[in-house]
Amino acid sequence: MHCLRDEDALIPSPRGSLPKVCAALVATIATMGILLLSPGRLINLVALATLIVTLGPLLHGLYLLFEELLHHSNTRYRGRSLLGHVLPACGLGPKTLLAAAMAALLLYLTRHSLMHKGQSWELVVLVPVLYALFKCLGVLGPSEMEVSDICEERKMNVAHGLAWSFYLGYLQLVLPSLEKSIDSFRDSHRDSFWGRGSQKLLILIPLNANISHKLEDEDSYIQFYDSLPNTELHRAGVRDRVYKHSVYRVKDERGKAHDCAVEYATPLLTLYRMSQERNAGFGEPERRQQVLLFYRTLRDVLDQSLECRNRYRLILIKDEHEDDPHFLSKTILRHLEQQNTEEFCLSGALQQETNKPVEVEDWHHSEPMSREPTLMISLDRPQPLRGPIEDTDLN
Repeated sequence: MHCLRDEDALIPSPRGSLPKVCAALVATIATMGILLLSPGRLINLVALATLIVTLGPLLHGLYLLFEELLHHSNTRYRGRSLLGHVLPACGLGPKTLLAAAMAALLLYLTRHSLMHKGQSWELVVLVPVLYALFKCLGVLGPSEMEVSDICEERKMNVAHGLAWSFYLGYLQLVLPSLEKSIDSFRDSHRDSFWGRGSQKLLILIPLNANISHKLEDEDSYIQFYDSLPNTELHRAGVRDRVYKHSVYRVKDERGKAHDCAVEYATPLLTLYRMSQERNAGFGEPERRQQVLLFYRTLRDVLDQSLECRNRYRLILIKDEHEDDPHFLSKTILRHLEQQNTEEFCLSGALQQETNKPVEVEDWHHSEPMSREPTLMISLDRPQPLRGPIEDTDLN
């Protein structure tokens, strides 16, 4: 499901590999410069730099390992293996250990050069010790961007959990039967103004996460009309748990009414309440970022869901509309109009394809492989099967 272009401009995209490219480029330029200026000392300098860079994280990882083994081995790891779980958790994974092994190898190969008067052997000991100290004190801790990148890559954000919970605990259960509920509602409400393009559940996602429990309180052009037939499912020990959707009547500036099923994404209530609780440590900037990540995650999850396809529409609501009392109704109507346009174009194309006359004379012409397969009908009368013909040359 695609959103509007102005919504795409607000959604943060996943971070790319530009820092890695920049690091590789600068390292290459620095190495080439040293190779041109001091070609005989390149190996020695690389060995010294590798030792300084890798021994610091290794020493810091050992500090963390002591803490985990002495105080948390039973409660946090519950007897899991040292190599498979504890060491990677302390930052002593395969990459760090491989870098340390390479540093030890370079130390062995360049042990005579490092003792030269021109080399700073003391730095090999002093820099890792100071690095581990500053790391433990938080001076060299990960930046906010790095923490955010790790949380997004490993799906550890609050927004990821809320989006998956909203999908698995609600949308995946109710959206497959939405079309049937809408058809039943339209049959029982002959006076309904339900358009062709509103056969989906409109899910509102405001950026400020401030949700009103009644849409008519936010916009006088929106009025509650009725509810769709209830969906009852056995869920988590509850017999016949009821899921329901509200139908709202939305009027435009000319007074024309449009009926649709619309509701807020309820997990945003959790984000808003967390930002109001001091113990959560969740301010307004973090809340806004989590709302955007919630929208992006939910959109990506629903795009891959066959059960929910073409049964929903996500509407991201900006928070710069205090001066417009009918911003919400205009936003909903704009999405309904877009749905009508999309479905009209699609149905018109299918109708033209269906009404296209069949050219019997041209059935033998080959079709391009890139086109949809067509059914070729022959008007010739069926012929009887022919017996085998002996064509062996006996001469």
